[in-house]
Amino acid sequence: MKAEGPIKHFLIAFALALACYALFYWGIEHRRNRKGPWQVTFTNNAIAPEIIINQPFLRITNARIAFVGEPLPPSNCSLHFREPKPVPYPVPFGRCIFMDTTFLPGTVTFQLFGHEIELLPRTLIVDHREHAWEPHQNIVLSTNK
Repeated sequence: MKAEGPIKHFLIAFALALACYALFYWGIEHRRNRKGPWQVTFTNNAIAPEIIINQPFLRITNARIAFVGEPLPPSNCSLHFREPKPVPYPVPFGRCIFMDTTFLPGTVTFQLFGHEIELLPRTLIVDHREHAWEPHQNIVLSTNK
């Protein structure tokens, strides 16, 4: 009977550890990204600047927040909040002051035209007041000047 060397045991253990790591990494990444990011379009409706919020997995479609009394933006911009960035950073109409995209869609908080808007999977918070997510909802905010 031939004795097996330790190298074969180390290689088998290494291969098993590598396979387990790859499997768990794939599983965690899938769970982290499966719901997708917030999709926010910064635009104008010919009367006032507005943002349009979509999150298909949560069935949030065309939630609009208009900023009455603010100057119209020069162009449209659509952003997907998937990858984290150091905050605060500029976005059209203001800045992003908080972003946690560890598990998508995560939490994103904006300061836009003097208003604080927070996107959470369970609720929308506008100026520290909760609003239940509804398809095609419209919120109109007046200027803070």
